[in-house]
Amino acid sequence: MCLALQPSLQTIRFRIRSDGRVEETVEGLFGSACERLTEQIEARLGTVQQRQPTAEAYQATALTSQLSACLEAASTTPLP
Repeated sequence: MCLALQPSLQTIRFRIRSDGRVEETVEGLFGSACERLTEQIEARLGTVQQRQPTAEAYQATALTSQLSACLEAASTTPLP
């Protein structure tokens, strides 16, 4: 059974700490899409000191594998 891909809500949250550090959290994106979305914002904020990937960052590989399996199954299944 193949999963339907649905658009998800994409959220960027910023926390500005009292010492001036800015923490950024991105939700709703998978893999490197998060970095592509935020690279221009980060360039204007300053030097990125640390990145801590969330579980969503690692889900891209699993989703790509599932999609490939679904496409393979669809291409070999005759239409009714």
